[in-house]
Amino acid sequence: MTRVYNFSAGPSALPEAVLQQAQQEMLDWRGSGMSVMEMSHRGKQFSSIAAELEADLRDLMRIPENYRVLFLQGGASAQFSFIPQNILGLKTKACYVKTGAWSEKAIKDAQTYCETIVSANSESSHFTTIPDVASWVCDSQAAYLHYTSNETIHGVEFNTTPNSKGLPLVCDMSSNILSRPIDVNEFGLIYAGSQKNMGAAGVTLVIVRDDLLGQCLKTVPPVFNYTEQVKNQSMLNTPTTYSWYLMGLVLKWLQEQGGVTAIEQCNIVKSAKLYHAIDNSTLYRNPVEIVSRSRMNVPFILADDSLDKAFLTAAEMNGFNELKGHRSVGGMRASIYNAMPESGVDALISFMQEFERTH
Repeated sequence: MTRVYNFSAGPSALPEAVLQQAQQEMLDWRGSGMSVMEMSHRGKQFSSIAAELEADLRDLMRIPENYRVLFLQGGASAQFSFIPQNILGLKTKACYVKTGAWSEKAIKDAQTYCETIVSANSESSHFTTIPDVASWVCDSQAAYLHYTSNETIHGVEFNTTPNSKGLPLVCDMSSNILSRPIDVNEFGLIYAGSQKNMGAAGVTLVIVRDDLLGQCLKTVPPVFNYTEQVKNQSMLNTPTTYSWYLMGLVLKWLQEQGGVTAIEQCNIVKSAKLYHAIDNSTLYRNPVEIVSRSRMNVPFILADDSLDKAFLTAAEMNGFNELKGHRSVGGMRASIYNAMPESGVDALISFMQEFERTH
């Protein structure tokens, strides 16, 4: 069997070493005689998996002791609604930065629960830039400031943590978590879906500072109440046990690569190579402002869009899958998360150059 290079935006490629270990342990996890899929989430075997998972995440991200780590369900999209319900407290307003489709969805969902103040908006540039932080307008009476650190659809990414101007900083890191070092102390709450850089779909990571807990609206069911989930180690209901296990394997793999600092250097090299190839082409173009370009999701447009179908067909025939851009923007998109090897990017560039030569 020949594996393809999977450039999907999510669920995305997993490290082959992780898949191989999961295969080896499928029927018998560490001599237990059971698959992880079959284990009780209350049993000692799975308890050890859960403990290692949190410990490794805390180590990789250097999460301080005054932050709780939750492994929830419902995807990052569910948190668009649960975040305001959990941390608004007695306040009625929250600030949001609008830089693409996902931050736009977060704003829309939050409007059900509070007044949303759009502190900055790059829609006028068709979401190809990050607004200058100096121009952001934040309300000091707001409960928090929310932004999306990487927009998978439009391919824009924050290269530094923005100044929250005194507000608790809330960040959707679904598509670039663990791809570069961050200082968790700068955030009030971080959340991310697992299906891009952390493992298979099914887990939503929430890292929340202690002082933001205990403010949940009474109308929120316990399973969506951060404080209740903290009390129950994210197991108020049955968790997605196999996805927790796979996330644990991915974190071990990341440690073996040298951790987040080392993987960032790999991501810098991969993205620089691909952007260089696009910028030096007459057929391909990336629409994003250079300083706002994402290392994780690289959109590009063909000068002649009538070639789009031929490009995608030829790509799949040559083992390059999931390069079609999101339906809302069209074109192409190569998602090059942590698990994409540099050799995959090199091979894609060679294919793109050959396609340009023949077309």
